[in-house]
Amino acid sequence: MVTVLAWVTYVVSTIFRQLANNPEAGFRFQFEAVMYLTVVSFLTFSALMYLTARQAALHRFAAHRRVPRGELDRHFRVYDRSITTLVPSYAEEPGVVRQTLWSAALQEFADLRVVLLIDDNPNPTDPVVLARLETTRRLVGEIGDALETPRAAAEAAQRLFEAHLADGATPAELLPGTASAYREAALWIEAMSEAEPINDHVDEFFVDSVLMGLARELRLTLIALSAAQAQNAELEPERLTELHVRLVRIFTTRLSNFERKRYANLSQEANKAMNLNSFISLMGTSWIPDQRGDATVLRPVDTGADPLQDASVLYIPDSEYLLTLDADSLLLRDYCLRLVYFLESDENSRVAVTQTPYSSFRGAPTRIERVAGATTDIQHILHQGMTRYGATFWVGANAIIRKRALLDIRETQTVGGYEIHTYIQDRTVIEDTESSIDLGAHGWGLSNYPERLSYSATPPDFGSLVVQRRRWANGGLLILPKFWHQLSERRHRRERISLREVLLRVNYMASISWASLGLIFLLAYPYDGRLLSPLIFIAALPYFLAMGSDLRACGHRFTDIFRIYGFNLVLLPVNVAGVLKSVEQAFTGEKIPFVRTPKVRDRTAAPGLYVAIPYFIVAFALITLWRDLQEHNWGNAAFAALNAVLAGFAIRAYIGVKNSIVDMVLGVVNWLYVEPRKPKTKPVPYPVATPENTDWSTLLYQGDRRLDRDLRGSDDRRRRIGVR
Repeated sequence: MVTVLAWVTYVVSTIFRQLANNPEAGFRFQFEAVMYLTVVSFLTFSALMYLTARQAALHRFAAHRRVPRGELDRHFRVYDRSITTLVPSYAEEPGVVRQTLWSAALQEFADLRVVLLIDDNPNPTDPVVLARLETTRRLVGEIGDALETPRAAAEAAQRLFEAHLADGATPAELLPGTASAYREAALWIEAMSEAEPINDHVDEFFVDSVLMGLARELRLTLIALSAAQAQNAELEPERLTELHVRLVRIFTTRLSNFERKRYANLSQEANKAMNLNSFISLMGTSWIPDQRGDATVLRPVDTGADPLQDASVLYIPDSEYLLTLDADSLLLRDYCLRLVYFLESDENSRVAVTQTPYSSFRGAPTRIERVAGATTDIQHILHQGMTRYGATFWVGANAIIRKRALLDIRETQTVGGYEIHTYIQDRTVIEDTESSIDLGAHGWGLSNYPERLSYSATPPDFGSLVVQRRRWANGGLLILPKFWHQLSERRHRRERISLREVLLRVNYMASISWASLGLIFLLAYPYDGRLLSPLIFIAALPYFLAMGSDLRACGHRFTDIFRIYGFNLVLLPVNVAGVLKSVEQAFTGEKIPFVRTPKVRDRTAAPGLYVAIPYFIVAFALITLWRDLQEHNWGNAAFAALNAVLAGFAIRAYIGVKNSIVDMVLGVVNWLYVEPRKPKTKPVPYPVATPENTDWSTLLYQGDRRLDRDLRGSDDRRRRIGVR
């Protein structure tokens, strides 16, 4: 109410009054008034959407009731549906992937399969890259072997329990065996935790929250069983059966690797979406690798083929649910159980995707990682509020997906003679956002579960942050037309569409565009002092107070609102570059290459231009400050001083003076240096071959590939024009 009333009062008392009282004012003043009002209105609208989503989130948190553990055990006691966890990985550190796989493998579920989708070149020539790839390939086997011991112990305890139960043992006689099984499982997890090396805050979170979190829950059950035994309580045999089933499921997981780049008939597009799509398209069918010259393709075989009898058959079982999980994300122990239970409630039968928007790891060692984590934790709250108004967007770091919903949005195209199935769109680099719109157009909903059950890494330095935020800023504008089409489809189906849903979705997809451009105008243009008013500050005050409160609730500091403002100032050129890339793609139709966010311990260099512009912002703000002081334009002077101070702090804290100098020097050197072109050679005819050394199979299958290379151009040329 304060925001809306302050904005309305400002329009009436300042804009309209100035235009009415100064009829002789020229075109420049009128233009400034309209432009300034437009900028302020868009920024106020974004603040209002923040407050709207936040208020809705508070209602959801207040109404949320955690499903009791006993209800989960009852629901899943006799359960035959499966879930497949897909972990796409490209050039990731094996240690990071290992922790992700463990967090997925220890999920409690009846039929759980974890597949690591390795997207690296399967045959690298660099020995360092090859060694890393081989280490990554071995992870699933190592984890599977490690799980054998606790799984065998849990299954043995279950068989013994069932045998004693069949022999007529009383619950009191069965209790000690169940308690012993839980004690043994907890001890195994605790021993693993002790052996884990802790090198950073992510390792600490993995040990304390993932491993020891599970151990503490097992210990809690053990305490309950010991108390029941001491009090001579009579537990029902069905309840003890559920406890044994639960223990077996925790340690029963099938793990495997899959590398789509080994097969020519799967998409070779370099992005996460097509890595996922390639595997999803193979599910539910048996395949056999067919070597055709130098290309290997997967051919479907008879569904009755037994992969156990024929090792060459690749059988990929189907699943009711899919869990997509980034290779640098971690799940808490009951993520799958609670979210699948949510999907299987009657009122959620048309929910296609549910997730807990990821939070940041606590205790980050760098300032930039902490402030980036603060913005991530705030987003968790806002996404909960968007769900209340039906404006949920899929955030791709983790999500459980109903597979039949993906079948509704599947598209098929032929590429190079092969059928390529697309479920998750890769037209933009924010594939999860576009897929959210596609699902809504087919009558499916999305929902955020109001608990923090997933965590993901935030970029540790400015260079990697540039890669991530430039990708996030790219694509929202391109998806807006598809959203309008979705609204048309829903109106045709006579669905009720909330105004707040439309406003929240538009703000989510496009606010980064008008916020970035509006901030540029406020920084650069010397507006007439008559347009300024304290009412603008009053309209923005609830937004900053609410954000400070939310930051404190998330474990950060209230004063982080100023750090986030400075953080956004240094990210201004990154956001603008992402928006301009969207505009470029809209006109050219060319896909923008997907670039993964590097999250390694070594610093990632940032492009020199993105480092230089924050310095320019500080310099320009100081010039503006001096000019406004000379003209006694106190409002603009205060705003310029604030920008200079916060941007200067952000450069020092988040980029570093020394690092920024290095990055700018490298930017100039890389711009000046051009690799010499290789001398052109005359085209040569096909080489003379003898029957003994001719690869006849490749010639017959591939045909003349020289023409294809000529059409696509050399690798250097393709790189220059942005084709991947």
